[in-house]
Amino acid sequence: MLQKILSRMRKAIEDYHMINDGDKIAVGVSGGKDSQLLLLGLKELQKFLPAKFELVAITIDLGFENFDRESLLSFYDRIGVDYHIEKTYISQVVFDVRNEQNPCSLCANMKRGALYGTAVKLGCNKAAFAHHMDDVIETFLLSQFYEGRIHTFSPVTHLDRRNITLIRPMIYMEEKFIRGAVKNLGINPISSGCPADGVTKRQEIKELIRKMSKENHYLKANLFGAIQRAEICGWKPQSKRKSG
Repeated sequence: MLQKILSRMRKAIEDYHMINDGDKIAVGVSGGKDSQLLLLGLKELQKFLPAKFELVAITIDLGFENFDRESLLSFYDRIGVDYHIEKTYISQVVFDVRNEQNPCSLCANMKRGALYGTAVKLGCNKAAFAHHMDDVIETFLLSQFYEGRIHTFSPVTHLDRRNITLIRPMIYMEEKFIRGAVKNLGINPISSGCPADGVTKRQEIKELIRKMSKENHYLKANLFGAIQRAEICGWKPQSKRKSG
């Protein structure tokens, strides 16, 4: 199972030239199944990829009382990775000060900002996120349904203001594949303690895709392929681009 994970991550890394010699990569780890698998995969790929790079796991502590910090520390110690936990008060701002009815967008923006700032502070030039194929498709549909535009995130994005490059090495993995891999590898997801988990617009889109996939088993493959062929946000693999 681990070899299949590494193979898919390596293909994404090579297709989009995500990692170069001398990179110091901040891996965003929330404690969920996706981010733990990303960190484990990158740790293993350090042994095989031709590019030599450093890793540091960064967890943004949002301030939720039920966040299981000890289980996260145990995971970090088990795989032997450098880590940094950044304490914030994002939960209080989102739920108490702002009292957001739809808190996920504000929380995600603040969390990303905290991670970028911490990554730069620690000398990282890249930040890795655990977004997978389902995330790409869901974001694509969310942008059309609720924003009236065709958009999704790119596999590689450079933030000029922060001078840091974002990479997403898990874009070739479906969520169901990740769930199976996590179970097979004995990874235990750690809850953030957020009260909004499972009641978001993204969850509604996820359920819609699940229902439609029962009738069309190629739905996700077709949507993902359409995104690649349309070159949305520079999605065409850079390794296949022609100079000119």
